Amino acid sequence: MAHSRTARKAVRQNLTRRANNRWRLQTMRLAMKEFMEKLLHGSNEEATASFRKTSQIIDRTAARGVIHKNQAARRKSRMNARLKAKNLGTATTSKSAPPKSAANKSAASKATAKK
Repeated sequence: MAHSRTARKAVRQNLTRRANNRWRLQTMRLAMKEFMEKLLHGSNEEATASFRKTSQIIDRTAARGVIHKNQAARRKSRMNARLKAKNLGTATTSKSAPPKSAANKSAASKATAKK
């Protein structure tokens, strides 16, 4: 148990900060879950809007020092990659893929022939 007045204050501050940090982490994780839900079951516009909101929350969490800035960048990068994959996936399923040109086929066969 802390005996000095400053040590007691430090204990109180640590409890408050820990509670705030846990709340921020919980908020961030909840936002990420909502983004994944919109990504899987929502439209592209909903997923994009959710991505923007979640990115702001992740940035704010990193700015407060709850998570490292590299972790924030990694999380946003992975979310963005998933969002792009969904947008490309829906674009290719709604329209037929253009046929490959003969020039691309011959260049690819020449490259494999050299090996």
